[in-house]
Amino acid sequence: MEVDLIFKIAAIGIIVAVLNQVLMRSGREEQAMMVTLAGIIVVLTMIVTQIATLFETVKSVFGL
Repeated sequence: MEVDLIFKIAAIGIIVAVLNQVLMRSGREEQAMMVTLAGIIVVLTMIVTQIATLFETVKSVFGL
């Protein structure tokens, strides 16, 4: 499961980097920045979800 998450994050990073370069080279700096921010938000959402799951697991293990 963790490997799948790593691959998903890497894929998002590659897609965002390619889109960013295409947009920057076509003079669309604002759209490039928006794509980058959207990629960051998607990745952070994925990570926060995993951290929430980790905390729930720790709580259940220790009976908190």
